[in-house]
Amino acid sequence: MATTPVPPEAPPKPTWDPGQPEGPFPWLRPTIRIRLTLLYGGMFLIAGILLLSIIYLLAAQTMRVGSPPPFKIVGGQDVTVTSSTCPAVDLVKTVRELNEAVAACMDVQRRHALDDLLSRSLMALLGLSIIAFAFGYAMAGRVLSPLGKITRTARRVVGSDLTRRIELDGPDDELKELADTFDEMLDRLERAFTAQQRFVANASHELRTPLAINRTLLEVHLSDPGAPVELQQLGKTLLATNERSEQLVEGLLLLARSENQIVERKPVDLAEVASRAIDQARGEAEAKGVEIRGERAPAVVQGNGVLLERIALNLVQNAVRYNVPEDGWVEVTTEVAHGQAVLMVSNTGPVVPAYEIDNLFEPFRRLRTERTGSDKGVGLGLSIARSVARAHGGRIHAEPREGGGLVMRVTLPI
Repeated sequence: MATTPVPPEAPPKPTWDPGQPEGPFPWLRPTIRIRLTLLYGGMFLIAGILLLSIIYLLAAQTMRVGSPPPFKIVGGQDVTVTSSTCPAVDLVKTVRELNEAVAACMDVQRRHALDDLLSRSLMALLGLSIIAFAFGYAMAGRVLSPLGKITRTARRVVGSDLTRRIELDGPDDELKELADTFDEMLDRLERAFTAQQRFVANASHELRTPLAINRTLLEVHLSDPGAPVELQQLGKTLLATNERSEQLVEGLLLLARSENQIVERKPVDLAEVASRAIDQARGEAEAKGVEIRGERAPAVVQGNGVLLERIALNLVQNAVRYNVPEDGWVEVTTEVAHGQAVLMVSNTGPVVPAYEIDNLFEPFRRLRTERTGSDKGVGLGLSIARSVARAHGGRIHAEPREGGGLVMRVTLPI
């Protein structure tokens, strides 16, 4: 009897973490806040240097070195002059020498005064610059706090829940306009994603039901022992065609669901996934005389076990089906390398030109065949594998193997 197919679960919501891994000095990252701080502090520093230069030049012009003293000793008897700051006047013997010594002493005092003014002004400028940079950093943080709220909300939205909104309060400025525009974009995304979920669920049910009914009717007619041979042959042909249509529908629905990021992640060992895929493909491999080998080391990733198993199964089935007629082999290995889990499937087979590698990942495309025209599948295996790998934050890479065949390498973050 035909059973009503259960609609599939809603496709997982997308998740994306825009945060980049922080380096050893995250505070050196050239953020807008740092740039504004440098801008404010730099402008203050330039203004302070200009002001200090003007003050120094005016003071130097007022206290010109070499200008005559405001007084002059013209003569007298028994003149005795002593000074602790100008010891040269203690050695004078004439009035002329005394006037020269006083002028030289005043020049020295002017230079000392200017040097002292410059050093004290530089210390004051340094202290004020530190205060200006700290004040600029605080003010930049206050001005940019709405952007921080927008970023945090965006990370939570795309990471878990499309129903979240920024709802920024404050003056009607550019930041408020940006937040409102972002909220409107989230509204459209939520409606579009909800419509996509409904479409996938409805399409899954509507497409599977008639195919299941056709398969049941064909199986009932084929089970009749009194049916003519011609009718049985026609029924088998139609049943094979119906099975092919079911595979196509399943592949298209899985391809649509796997385009999104995976939200609910659980620890999955790629070695176990690969072993289960090999068990499912072993019968077909034995029928074709293809040996499956390889060592599979533990490689645990965070993801969806069913979808990851589909990657391994598609790669192994392709490696078995597109192989040499005799003495063929498929090697399946898993390992952890450079902080990533690696699933590698290599096989013997026909020579594949390097320029046709990218075409193999396109839907309904095979080597030198664009449409479905063989009994080896519906042309979606590698497309599904690439979509699932991307949904897990990984990638799949293919390269021709020397002597024929392919080497498929799937890398996933741990």
